[in-house]
Amino acid sequence: MRVLAAMSGGVDSAVAAARAVEAGHDVVGVHLALSQDPQAVRESSRGCCSLEDSADARRVCDKLGIPFYVWDFSDRFKEDVIDDFVDSYARGETPNPCLRCNEKIKFAALLERGIALGFDAVVTGHYARLTQEADGGDGYLRRGVDPNKDQSYVLGVLGAHEIAHCMFPVGDTVKPKIREEAAAHGFSVAKKPDSYDICFIPDGNTQAFLGARIGLRPGMIVDTDGHELKAHDGAWNYTIGQRKGLDIKEPAADGKPRYVTDIDARTGTITVGSRADLNVTRITADRLKYLHPAMDGTFEAEVQVRAHGSVVPCTVTVDRAADRMELELHEVLSGVARGQAAVVYLPDEGGDIVAGSGTICATA
Repeated sequence: MRVLAAMSGGVDSAVAAARAVEAGHDVVGVHLALSQDPQAVRESSRGCCSLEDSADARRVCDKLGIPFYVWDFSDRFKEDVIDDFVDSYARGETPNPCLRCNEKIKFAALLERGIALGFDAVVTGHYARLTQEADGGDGYLRRGVDPNKDQSYVLGVLGAHEIAHCMFPVGDTVKPKIREEAAAHGFSVAKKPDSYDICFIPDGNTQAFLGARIGLRPGMIVDTDGHELKAHDGAWNYTIGQRKGLDIKEPAADGKPRYVTDIDARTGTITVGSRADLNVTRITADRLKYLHPAMDGTFEAEVQVRAHGSVVPCTVTVDRAADRMELELHEVLSGVARGQAAVVYLPDEGGDIVAGSGTICATA
């Protein structure tokens, strides 16, 4: 097959490309330029958009003897990821920009251009797998074998069309072995640290970034009885479950820490309460993605709401016509925020296979 290897400049994408070459595919390496001002992205920021990352990707492709290109997706990245991130916070949500980047840029946009140019698939270094015919599957997305690196959650926001054109060569291997393999190839990225920063906020100051774009929107912090505790400059300063940085002088009646339990961006009201007030047993999600035929009607499943969060059993009811699903949790989850992704796994497949996902819009 003729495939595009998405080269982030990290060790995982390097080994994924090497394995694609070794498998006999016709491989072309592509690095996505996502920053409109790459000079402003700090070197070694542990993001994935710096000039350093582009140079690392090029060196890997040179080592493999495959063509290397840089595709400028900075305009789409700003619109689909950065602007979406800001708008989501302005609505009182807690978005994950890496999920949106996977959905809109690293797969949808890349694949769209790749198919137009005659490529068959996109190869990435994500830790996930696809079911094989021998498993009775049909290319369904499933967890990677390394539980510490599994990225099926962040891929659960993709559509079936994208998954059908994906290859995840490293999903069957644990991370230490991937580093060993990179070293054996002589890749300079073998010991490169994993990326984890929000690449477009390299200094890590999310509040300053949002404040500069959303501006002052004064409101009030109240307790669960509606008692006003202090004024604030903008709801974007807060996230569900936040405890630090509230700077509330009046102690809670029970003397225990307060947590942000609700954000109403329309009125600017931030509600704080006890840790128990963060517990939810029902989740509503919209903007659904369907990755398996089981994602329909009512069925038993497991749900994950954070990239490295716990998985809990639930009863899922999907209304395809309304583009919504209701999740009745069999165990309590804490600190679930609107804007997060709810990724549903099939328990009868060992909890491995992703049925689909939705964006959380309400909890109870």
